[in-house]
Amino acid sequence: MPETGKSTSAGSPAFEELKFHGDPLADAVIADLVSSGKTEVVNEVLAHFRDNDQPIPENLPEAVRRYLVATDVPPEWADLDRVADAYEFFVDDGVHVASVLSFGAMVNCYAQPRPSRVLSLTHRLNQPHRRLSETSQFVLNMMGPAPFGSGGGFVPTIQKTRLIHAAVRYFIARSGEWDAAADGVPLCQQDMLGALLIFSVQVIDGMRRIGITVTEREAEDYYYVWRVTGAMLGIPADAMPETLAGARELNAELVEATYGPSAEGIELTRNLLRLYEGMIPGKAFDGVAAAVVRQVVTPEVADWLEVPRSRGWSRVVGAGTRLMQLLERSEGRSRTATAVLDKAGSLLLGGSVRTLTNGQPTALNIPADLREKWLAAGVCPARGGPAPGTEPKPR
Repeated sequence: MPETGKSTSAGSPAFEELKFHGDPLADAVIADLVSSGKTEVVNEVLAHFRDNDQPIPENLPEAVRRYLVATDVPPEWADLDRVADAYEFFVDDGVHVASVLSFGAMVNCYAQPRPSRVLSLTHRLNQPHRRLSETSQFVLNMMGPAPFGSGGGFVPTIQKTRLIHAAVRYFIARSGEWDAAADGVPLCQQDMLGALLIFSVQVIDGMRRIGITVTEREAEDYYYVWRVTGAMLGIPADAMPETLAGARELNAELVEATYGPSAEGIELTRNLLRLYEGMIPGKAFDGVAAAVVRQVVTPEVADWLEVPRSRGWSRVVGAGTRLMQLLERSEGRSRTATAVLDKAGSLLLGGSVRTLTNGQPTALNIPADLREKWLAAGVCPARGGPAPGTEPKPR
């Protein structure tokens, strides 16, 4: 079905209004749950609500049931065949997507002062493993062969994410520590759109920066999946550019133009780097995580967020990037080159999986079909999530 409407441009009145818009559907649910004292009941029920095909639980408050029904299907304009086209890209490069998201996109999010302040007010400055775990699971669910259709588990993930964001908005707006007149709504639609561009446009840029070849068709398909996802997250369709070229332009005008240093962003980045350094045993490799981050993000962002410099590791990582580029050019002809590239990405994601829960069993669950293909190719970083009922409890 053809899409309708024109995308909003940065700086336009309609775009500026997004700063003062939250998510009316999800916000109304949270307000109702808080006033009725039913939040714990909903948490318990939704903890077992995992698959697109699963019937909406009966024992939910009516407001929650109405919300789940209203947000259960993709927008009418979504072309699910086109969404499926991105699956082969995920099969080939999903581990690289996850790695660049971890080392680059997360840091770029911290370069945005307003969203970083929201994170500080939700007391997650010292819990980078939780945010990384949640973000990684979100993207892994998106990587399935039919993320919005039968057999997937992405729709409940999106629905829960909207409720989490609504809860954050509710409590921060009432905390007395947020100036709505100056800063707009916490986790406003502008912030959501900025995050979407970071996780789509900037992840593609980051992959290319470390030597991974991404064709324009693959990049277009990847962005399209994120655009459908954005609509299901409640972002107005006309606020999201219809093409990758438009998304790149808006990314430069909206996201990169707002980057800058902040005390919260610096602290978030420092804690994230500590998490990554903890993945690597001993002192000999201290500094390598920061060098990888500096390779993936721009020098300005790295400097604003005070990412440490290591001349030695920067040389090593730079040389590794050049090697990756050489291997990529030969990937179609060399099984060895393919194995080296895939193993590198697998180790990065695998390391993240093992440490996200501070040594506890991983809570990440790789979609079954994607896991089978990665296992067959020898690049799967984890053999799936924990057995039902054994998931670690959130801290």
